[in-house]
Amino acid sequence: MARRTKAEAEETKNRILGAAEKLFFEHGVTQTSLERIAEEAAVTRGAIYWHFADKIELFQAMHQRIRLPQEDIILNASTAGHPDPLRFLEDVAIDCMRTLASDARMQRVYTILLMRCEYVGDMALALRRQKEADREMRSHIAKLFHMAHAKQPLAPSWTPETAARVFGAMMHGLWTDWLIFGKEFDLIDVSIRSITELFASMKNSSATSQYSTSH
Repeated sequence: MARRTKAEAEETKNRILGAAEKLFFEHGVTQTSLERIAEEAAVTRGAIYWHFADKIELFQAMHQRIRLPQEDIILNASTAGHPDPLRFLEDVAIDCMRTLASDARMQRVYTILLMRCEYVGDMALALRRQKEADREMRSHIAKLFHMAHAKQPLAPSWTPETAARVFGAMMHGLWTDWLIFGKEFDLIDVSIRSITELFASMKNSSATSQYSTSH
């Protein structure tokens, strides 16, 4: 009985999240009330408060449902290390774009984050928390670039910190442009070309030659 009750509670929670995602996408976050979400999900407003303290917590839970699996792969690699960090990041970046291009829910939620939400008032807290999460992820990516640099120096024009910043900006820019401008280009093709060229520019050809000669 307890297991069934727990399963029912989880089903209700997912129904609320699905309703919020649908209404946020159609009407925007500001214009969507908890009452409207409750009506869409066919639950009481009290049921929403049972699972979520407020709209911000509901909004963040919706966002967390579309966490990229590659994020955990990056966290694990930055902790345990990797024999070829530069190649690892290049492959993970392309894999991320393939995932984003094929996942309709991720596309809807990121459209909400980018174009359906005003980060003012109470929602400013959601933006601050997202910035904190982004900084943490960038620190893990920078750590991997430092690992790569220690194994084989990056090209002279690159530092690990700059590489991490440019890498993040390019990934965000490709994904954002694709969504904002109506998916008017082939995300996977353009991403593969851009990511490949970016990482090629980071490789130190003279260091590679010296490494090959010495081995």
